[in-house]
Amino acid sequence: MDKYLNIDHVSIDFPTPNGPFRALDNVNLKIDKGEFVSIIGHSGCGKSTVMNIVGGLYQATEGGVILEGREVNDPGPDRAIVFQNHSLFPWLTCYQNVELAVKSVFGGKRSKQEMKDWIEHNLSLVHMSHAMHKLPSEISGGMKQRIGIARALSMEPKVLLMDEPFGALDALTRAHLQDSLMEIQAELNNTVIMITHDVDEAVLLSDKIVMMTNGPAASIGEVMDVKLPRPRKRLELADNGDYNHYRSEVIHFLHARHARKVA
Repeated sequence: MDKYLNIDHVSIDFPTPNGPFRALDNVNLKIDKGEFVSIIGHSGCGKSTVMNIVGGLYQATEGGVILEGREVNDPGPDRAIVFQNHSLFPWLTCYQNVELAVKSVFGGKRSKQEMKDWIEHNLSLVHMSHAMHKLPSEISGGMKQRIGIARALSMEPKVLLMDEPFGALDALTRAHLQDSLMEIQAELNNTVIMITHDVDEAVLLSDKIVMMTNGPAASIGEVMDVKLPRPRKRLELADNGDYNHYRSEVIHFLHARHARKVA
């Protein structure tokens, strides 16, 4: 039986003056509905390229992506993307930034009151109700990223794509947002694909960690199921043997790939 999301024999070539450059080669991944999947690997291994193909921003040279039985060929609100940089419109308030997304997806389908309630609900999910009428310039980097997540969630995507969403934040803010993301995912049971360089983040958040080989012609090296019970508390996991085993496995994979690349 097919999974909710199938990345099926995906390869992609990019044109160069010296001929095609194969960035990804025969990537296969099956994801269940409600799964939280992290993709990890060294810089240049094709993590973002995988996400951009799922998001419909790139077209695979070979293979394709199937979401709920339908092939993905272009961008759409069923696959919302949260980037490392928040990408908010600076002249719009936090509320208006989310409103723009809601109107683009649900305009004409919901009443003004229904849309207002929905916008406020999504701002509440990310604990930003208090700042809804502030401009992006009036809030912190972590708050901006919360608004970006609220905007993405407000479109009710089938898959939430996150490209190093916390990479530009300080450690404490990052930890708060990781906890918030776990709360949101537990409440919504949405399907999430997240790119990260952070091993601890991947183990803490994920049901499955996809470890990429180094490029060019990158592929999936290993896929590890993370069978830690939820809800997960970072302090409790610090001395958890299973947590440290998963963490060690990912670190060893990345170290082996780095050593091979250097050699």
